[in-house]
Amino acid sequence: MSDENKEIRNDIKAPKSTADSSYAAKAVMSEKDLKKTAAAQTVMQILVKFLVYAFLIIMAIIVLFPFYWMINSSLKTLSEYREVVPTFWPRKIMFSNYLEAYNAANLGRLFFNTVIVGVVSTLLSLVITVLSAFAFARLEFKGKNLLFAGLLATMMIPGELFTITNYTTVTNLGWRNTYTVLIVPFLVSVFYIYLLRQNFLQIPNELYLAAKVDGTSDIKYLWRVMIPLSLPTLISITILKMMGAWNSYIWPRLVANDEAHRLITNGLRNAFKDTTGDVNYPVQMAAVALVSFPLFLVFVFLRKYIMKGVSRSGIKG
Repeated sequence: MSDENKEIRNDIKAPKSTADSSYAAKAVMSEKDLKKTAAAQTVMQILVKFLVYAFLIIMAIIVLFPFYWMINSSLKTLSEYREVVPTFWPRKIMFSNYLEAYNAANLGRLFFNTVIVGVVSTLLSLVITVLSAFAFARLEFKGKNLLFAGLLATMMIPGELFTITNYTTVTNLGWRNTYTVLIVPFLVSVFYIYLLRQNFLQIPNELYLAAKVDGTSDIKYLWRVMIPLSLPTLISITILKMMGAWNSYIWPRLVANDEAHRLITNGLRNAFKDTTGDVNYPVQMAAVALVSFPLFLVFVFLRKYIMKGVSRSGIKG
């Protein structure tokens, strides 16, 4: 009886041993498959990263090459600049081109005029934009939505269509060749009002109602609550407005072309021609580099505020 029991036990144990060995083999195979899959995923991730970074590097080279060529050309002599085969680095570095450009174009006066127009127009535009955006976001009055829709509709009209009428208006008012004509016509920006209104709508309306219950005035609520919460968007508007004033070309060319009120973009137009009409292009490139340098610094140090302000304004929540 005991021998039979031993045989039965051995018969029972045999399948279990076979099953264990089969399970272990499957586990080993599964582990190998996982390692192969992980290795393939790692290779794919590396390949994707390589392609992404290669694409970004190529795009960066395409974007930065004009700036490099500007600096390269600004450091050359005129004879080297006019050579048929261009050189990618000047044989003789001419830092004197920058001093000559500053004196020839009277850049000091041009910078002063541009800063005056940019700062004043930006401050006044911020006041108008903040008050308008607050009215459309929080105040209730008849025709608010219809008026706002009308403002948005004007964004569909190209700005060039207003040039003739604006020119006639400022001429009749006697504003030509003044700072006023460079500042007043572009104080209101529907895009900036829309941008800030969308940001104001993200602030819970319950805060405004609670402030009204406590007897807080609209101006005080705007100054103490809404402006601090919308500061990234306001910084973005400030930067974009200053850059717009800095790069303005057509309107200043039409209405304020005298030397006392000329801005940077117009001052570089004919400042580097000699008596024969030839242009000293290396000196002109040096002037362009000097003019572009402040905007380059603005973009490098304040780009995160521009992106943050625009991204915050695009979401209502």
